Amino acid sequence: MSKKITREAAWELLCQWNKEPFHLRHAVTVEGVMRYFAKELGYTDEEDFWGIVGLLHDLDFEKYPDAHCVKVQEILRDFGADERLIHAVASHGYGLTVDIQPEHEMEKVLYAVDELTGLIGAVAIMRPSKSVSDLELKSVKKKYKTANFTDVR
Repeated sequence: MSKKITREAAWELLCQWNKEPFHLRHAVTVEGVMRYFAKELGYTDEEDFWGIVGLLHDLDFEKYPDAHCVKVQEILRDFGADERLIHAVASHGYGLTVDIQPEHEMEKVLYAVDELTGLIGAVAIMRPSKSVSDLELKSVKKKYKTANFTDVR
């Protein structure tokens, strides 16, 4: 039987599987951006769900990087999550580790948001300030074009 996962329960689950501050910060960043887009795109009534999907999207990455988006399905099922949440979280690995295609608008947003926030976060931590508060778009574009920066995958 699936259960609705609260933000607090999602955070506790995330912290069971992730210890690295970078991963926890990335999860919270994606959560916030997903909440923003839920409101922006007219899904205000699903803002919490979008946020939880963002928070849990990399749940398995720290411990199972080679089975990312695969292992998370088992973890979430064992936790009692519903299939909609499991599909949404797993779909952001489409074409890389899973054949679960993003279908809902939220899943497509997650697919893009994960990559963009990761890029912006990586550029920010390379700056002296280690912050996005003084980061300009031209700096992100410049860093993205450098071969040694984009070849990290």
